[in-house]
Amino acid sequence: MAQEEQVLVIPRKELEKVGIFHGLMMDTDKYLNSIFAPGVPRFMPRSLAEKDPSFKQIIPYVLMACDGRYLSYVRGKRAGETRLVGNRSIGIGGHINPTDDMALFGDFYETYLNAVKREVEEEVTVGTTFTNQIVALLNDDSNEVGSVHLGVVHLWTLDAPEVARREQMITQMTFMSLPELRAAQDTLETWSALCLGYLDTLAASK
Repeated sequence: MAQEEQVLVIPRKELEKVGIFHGLMMDTDKYLNSIFAPGVPRFMPRSLAEKDPSFKQIIPYVLMACDGRYLSYVRGKRAGETRLVGNRSIGIGGHINPTDDMALFGDFYETYLNAVKREVEEEVTVGTTFTNQIVALLNDDSNEVGSVHLGVVHLWTLDAPEVARREQMITQMTFMSLPELRAAQDTLETWSALCLGYLDTLAASK
């Protein structure tokens, strides 16, 4: 019998202590210091985390930009999160799971950053150099998926538009301009639609 997936979570009450918000929050340092404080992050079975809004699953959400265009794709039928199948996305990422080299009692923030790199590499191959910056936190309690997740929005600024898919769930992958994304806004998953409204601000903050 396969072992159940464990995912990184924080208690919702820890987020509420700092200040609950809807949409994107640019004051990242204040929240990251609380989210990754000793004793706050933990792993729990995904089946429980998906049904318990008293915990927030930490999800890296990596936006990739090059020359004013943003990587975009449609989630195919093999997507791990079936509730998002068929939606267009501008974010790459997924759940953070425990691995052999993760120091469970060490610096969870460094653990997280290492895990982000692994998560992205599972889905796409980036064939160019880039800068990586955390630009926002993302929270949306208005729907079933959002109520149990907290996004950490990264902006990877690529030196060339060289990205290839690795995961079969990624389809129709292309770089799109802001006008093109705005024209396709009705097809975007919720988190991508929220990020779209802030892309000018996010790009200016790098």
